[in-house]
Amino acid sequence: MDKIVMKTPLVEMDGDEMTRILWKMIKDELILPYIDLKTVYYDLGLKNRNETDDKITVESAEATKKYGVAVKCATITPNAARVKEYNLKEMWKSPNGTIRAMLDGTVFRAPIVVKGIEPVVKNWKKPIIIARHAYGDVYKAVEMKIPSAGKAELVFTDENGNESRELIHNFTGAGIIQGQHNICSSIKSFARSCFSYALDLKQTLWFATKDTISKKYDHTFKDIFNEIYEKEYKEKFSNAGIEYFYTLIDDAVARVMKSEGGFIWACKNYDGDVFSDMISSAFGSLAMMTSVLVSPSGIYEYEAAHGTVQRHYYKYLKGEETSTNSVATIFAWTGALRKRGELDNIPELCTYADKLEKACIKTIEDGKMTKDLALITEIKNPTVLNSMQFIKAIKDTFESM
Repeated sequence: MDKIVMKTPLVEMDGDEMTRILWKMIKDELILPYIDLKTVYYDLGLKNRNETDDKITVESAEATKKYGVAVKCATITPNAARVKEYNLKEMWKSPNGTIRAMLDGTVFRAPIVVKGIEPVVKNWKKPIIIARHAYGDVYKAVEMKIPSAGKAELVFTDENGNESRELIHNFTGAGIIQGQHNICSSIKSFARSCFSYALDLKQTLWFATKDTISKKYDHTFKDIFNEIYEKEYKEKFSNAGIEYFYTLIDDAVARVMKSEGGFIWACKNYDGDVFSDMISSAFGSLAMMTSVLVSPSGIYEYEAAHGTVQRHYYKYLKGEETSTNSVATIFAWTGALRKRGELDNIPELCTYADKLEKACIKTIEDGKMTKDLALITEIKNPTVLNSMQFIKAIKDTFESM
């Protein structure tokens, strides 16, 4: 068969550790034999980010704005241990945080549901989609260590030089402070993205913060969502037979555990980070969750929702066998290729993406899977495959289709 020809390249962002190894396997086995792949390549591995003073991350985000669709491998967000391990110049910020701040929009994360991998929460019958705000909060926070007693204040100076002040705390000894921010334009984009996505899927939308405690910061999120809903979406939701409601974040957690699923749960940046991992793990595995960043201007960045699988990478470096689940990373590629096919009117590319996703699911449902799934599956006597064997099994299923 002739390879599928692409018109416009994807922005390809390579990553770190075990997912970087899987990235190459996936391309070699599942993509390059079938597609005349065109990408604009950026190496976002931690070593290269360090060598370029993290300019490579900004360049990849700018390229994504230019080309409209990107696919990203998992990357390391360094902590103190990583700074030492990789001999970094500084503790570089999260590349995901940088890219999301530059693109704005919303991250939508959904579990990949497979027969035989049943949710830990038994009453969850349908997928729960997390809509995560992609800008600000702790990911753009400024932090300071307080060495001794003193007064800490929050100060805003307007364009005319007028100051507004709020006391943070009168310190009697050492401590720490953190300043978070967000911008109303981004919150409005987040709200509209959530409402539009809910209408597209015809699913009820939840939104939750802690406005009873955060009476200005979180309350602003609540007010913006409510204003946009009442003015722009209330009638559309009613016509679609779905609803929107706001609740406190602790109440949402209690409700979600007793629900059947089948709705979209909108969260602020940090909450979405935490609860998307909870949802994916409860539905089966962290490696079984899709993630796409959608900007208000129609830019898409696809990635796996999980991290770099550090423990498996260390085993790989020792020459030991790994059984690493690559499904979410494969779905990042299929999502990006499908969107490229939709935008460039290449139906063959969309069909390829659909079939490869079905091949992933069928391979698992046929009893061939990685160790993480074998430990929780209800399928009897599953075949546990190593990292490469699993990808080759998916390829065999794909070609048989």
